Amino acid sequence: MRKFYWLCLLGAMCMAASAQTKKAAPAKPLTPVAASPAKTAFDKAHFSEYLRHLFLIPEQFQILVDDPTPSDMPSMLDVNVKVTDGGANTQQVSFYVSKDGTKAMQGKVFDLRDSPFAADTKLLKIDGSPVAGPANAAVSIFVYSDFQCQYCKEEAKTLRANLEKSYPTQVKLIFKDFPLEKIHPWAKPAAIIGRCVQKQDPAAFWGFHDWIFEQQPQITAENLKTKSLEYAGGKKLDTLLLGQCIDGKMTEKDVEASAEQARALQVNSTPTLFVNGRRLVGNVAWDQLKSVIDHEIEYAKKAKQKEEACCEVKLPIPGGR
Repeated sequence: MRKFYWLCLLGAMCMAASAQTKKAAPAKPLTPVAASPAKTAFDKAHFSEYLRHLFLIPEQFQILVDDPTPSDMPSMLDVNVKVTDGGANTQQVSFYVSKDGTKAMQGKVFDLRDSPFAADTKLLKIDGSPVAGPANAAVSIFVYSDFQCQYCKEEAKTLRANLEKSYPTQVKLIFKDFPLEKIHPWAKPAAIIGRCVQKQDPAAFWGFHDWIFEQQPQITAENLKTKSLEYAGGKKLDTLLLGQCIDGKMTEKDVEASAEQARALQVNSTPTLFVNGRRLVGNVAWDQLKSVIDHEIEYAKKAKQKEEACCEVKLPIPGGR
């Protein structure tokens, strides 16, 4: 599992900001006019340096602070902060800032009228990604993964060895590409090849998925294409079409769209799983994952029973009980 070492911007923060006041010269009463909105004392430059000092963010990372926007929290404004190395590695964190610009805090707001995972669920899209399992499964598991990541390899083994066997009709698995290009030189090319295989035969993707994770120690940026075509040939795939797809990077946009979705979800390490929207970070042991899946299945069952009981209509039948 790879992370930025300056991540996890947690906790509450207090900031002091000065406001200037001007004395107005006495004047005769005038016709009342609408008051101008009070200007916030929030200072983006100060906030940026405050965060850099607090979380020991190195100078080579940029801290970009957006303008405050209206928030669902009364008396607070939303401020989005992006920390980036100028390349693909970016982390976004949201803060709440008081309207007078003197206080800030980080936290997650839950709408008790909706699922606690609703915000993430709305961003989780299959969008043509590889899927294993029934479409109408009660539980959906999205896994953001990187073919060159050792922890992803271990999690992939866990998922593939247990999901279909234990939950043949209740769980579907959605694979999402999130290659960490800065540290894994062949991760993105491998993701492109995987999508090329899927494009030719959707069912064949999972065989490639299992094979490339198993071959991870032997794969290099130089031999990736050759080994992949050899594998595809052994599986009776059209290696000519596959080679053209690889050379033309015909599926690169699919991989980039998946990675962009990960960033929107503020995924910052691989593997990261979402079980019906519930975020699980890192290499999750099967016992732990099974417990979460069982909980989600039971929760869905109770929700369905509650919905059916709510809508049940009993007709008065003479002589009936």
